Amino acid sequence: MRSEAVQSTDDPFIHESAYVDEPSTIGKGTKIWHFCHVLPGTVIGENVNIGQNCVIGPDVTIGENCKIQNNVSVYKGVHLEKGVFCGPSCVFTNVNNPRAEINRRGEFLETRVKTGATIGANATIVCGHTLGAYCFIAAGAVVAADVPDHALMAGVPARRIGWMSHAGMKLGDDLICPVEGRAYEETPSGLREKTQ
Repeated sequence: MRSEAVQSTDDPFIHESAYVDEPSTIGKGTKIWHFCHVLPGTVIGENVNIGQNCVIGPDVTIGENCKIQNNVSVYKGVHLEKGVFCGPSCVFTNVNNPRAEINRRGEFLETRVKTGATIGANATIVCGHTLGAYCFIAAGAVVAADVPDHALMAGVPARRIGWMSHAGMKLGDDLICPVEGRAYEETPSGLREKTQ
């Protein structure tokens, strides 16, 4: 599938230097930029933006409205729900104990990144974990455990240093978003929006 096949503005845009292996599904309005490679069995939702020099797949699912910045590889076993932001050069792994001379393809661990999560530039996500909805992983952090919903994570290894709102604002002690006014409450799985 190449950009020459684009017929309308609703069709995906695939730069002429990118490769999309079949079978793959690319949603309407999605843009795949310079020097990318989408491997077989990958499903990319609508209105996704994939920056240059990215590798996606094989057998990866990316939800609608995700933004994947330059130099990111999304390997088999990684699933991005809708609205996920992957900062430049962030890293996903898929095996915990790799060796060059040992084939561990049957040992790939699943990594799930839930709706609205943000992963900062150069952060590393160790495989086998779930990143909660609307969590925020600081630039350069190394995530080696599950992340609660709305958690602000930083450091090596990453630890929770606060909470973030849907709008990406750090919350104070009152757990009220300073931009949207949404109020939150803590739960065992992280924050959730308070119901009236």
